[in-house]
Amino acid sequence: MKNHKQVTLMSIISVVFTGLATAAEFSIEPLTEIKAKIERKEAVLVDVREKAEWKEGHVDAAILLPISVLRKGLSEEDSKALPKDKVLYIHCAVGMRAMSAAKILEKLGYTVRPLKPGLDDFVNAGFPKVKPE
Repeated sequence: MKNHKQVTLMSIISVVFTGLATAAEFSIEPLTEIKAKIERKEAVLVDVREKAEWKEGHVDAAILLPISVLRKGLSEEDSKALPKDKVLYIHCAVGMRAMSAAKILEKLGYTVRPLKPGLDDFVNAGFPKVKPE
């Protein structure tokens, strides 16, 4: 039979690993399905690249929220642009910043799906691209 300390320790370990298991993972949804959800206003695409990258070209439907800004905290304006009742698809160039941003937004109560595909993948899937400024 286990003693009280063992049960408590096992409970703590369980809570820690449960928290890790619920952390954001890359979405495996096809970009064509994501595009349809965004067009139907069921989801929002959030670009977490930096402003200089955004100016070089971006997906027309995306909202810019640079990871450097997000790490400092959401402004009231940013909060208003990110609906909590819709899925936020988070993208960057290769997925690493998208994953970091998704974890931050998830902790703030958003439903997030980080994406690994980059800008060229979105364009190839039919997303309209805004040309460089």
